[in-house]
Amino acid sequence: MATQKPDRFDQVDWDEITQSRRFSLSINTKLLLVITAPLVALAVYGWQFTGEREATFEELGNDLGLSGLFETLGLDFNPGLLEYLFLFTIALFGTHVVLPLYQNPRMTMMYWREFRKNRPAVLSLLWIGFIFVGGLLGPLFITEPSQDILARYQPPVGLSVNVENVPQCVGEVSGGRCYGTWEYPFGTTSGGKGILAGLVHGMTISMQIAFITTTIVAAFGITFGTVSAFSGGWVDEIMMRFTDIVLSFPTFIMFLLILYIYGAGLGMFILVFSLFAWGGMARYVRSKALSINEEEFVKATKISGASRFRLVRRHVIPNTASSIVTQLTLSIPGFLLFEAQLAFLGIGDRTLPSWGQMISSGRNALDFAPWITVIPGIVLFITILAFNFVGDAILDAINPEADAEAE
Repeated sequence: MATQKPDRFDQVDWDEITQSRRFSLSINTKLLLVITAPLVALAVYGWQFTGEREATFEELGNDLGLSGLFETLGLDFNPGLLEYLFLFTIALFGTHVVLPLYQNPRMTMMYWREFRKNRPAVLSLLWIGFIFVGGLLGPLFITEPSQDILARYQPPVGLSVNVENVPQCVGEVSGGRCYGTWEYPFGTTSGGKGILAGLVHGMTISMQIAFITTTIVAAFGITFGTVSAFSGGWVDEIMMRFTDIVLSFPTFIMFLLILYIYGAGLGMFILVFSLFAWGGMARYVRSKALSINEEEFVKATKISGASRFRLVRRHVIPNTASSIVTQLTLSIPGFLLFEAQLAFLGIGDRTLPSWGQMISSGRNALDFAPWITVIPGIVLFITILAFNFVGDAILDAINPEADAEAE
């Protein structure tokens, strides 16, 4: 049986190949859609079949006859838009950041060998992993801290405070001092809320800020920067001037204006600062796209007849993805720190169990209850430092020539 000879390079119909593959989905994207479908179904169920005062999971458990199992697992809450977005961004991170590392083991090992040379970055990665797991699973086991006026200013285990400064000592009293108890291992705030429980739920807030904000920034920045780079001419000029306006816009004043009109909230914070923080990412992606556009393999792809869409999807975005991940990692500390600054100034949702709100709640009691501010402050400081260490280490691992070029 005669075998058909492959077509010569100059006889290949590249337009047909490009057209047939233009809208093909990768296995990663298909997996993301599979994971997203139940989230969308749950959101629709909560919107259509659950009352305003009824918890989505509680009603779902009753309808499925699994209320006992749901109650055992702690699934009795009512997720909102932020929770759905948080879970979606986690799925996006898993399918398009973590899974590709598994799919390319050789490259992953090369990156890991370079990354682990930075010992502080390895420890920082472990800390970020702890914060991520704690923020994701911690609220299922530790209830959100509730106010208890009689338990105000309880000291952490190993410390003590004058009994005159506490309404009622939960721990042992000796020599006119109130000592900490394991009921509140990190002490309590001025409102009697347990600091340990606040830290755990603050992990969730921090991870929501990190994942949701960076996802929105990446979506706007990558799209805007790539379109600008490949459009050129007056389109590129207009888009870059608009980016300059976004970068120079006083985000803080905009947040205050929206706060005055619509009220405070974590969702509003994420929306405002993500919509005004993508300018730097857009400029970075544009510069990388223009640089890659001059590479020989891109020129060869153009000569072969590939469409611009395929060129961007198959070559530009994959070759800028590692640098984009680095930039996003380095931008997360800024979002966390800004939320803490706003909370310390008393701007924002004071009912939100964030680290910034905990730091703010203890500023009037620094003389006799410094742990209220110090403990969440240390956790926030270590987390911000960890993201910076990891971001620098990722940059060194992906582009080891960066330091040499900088020197």
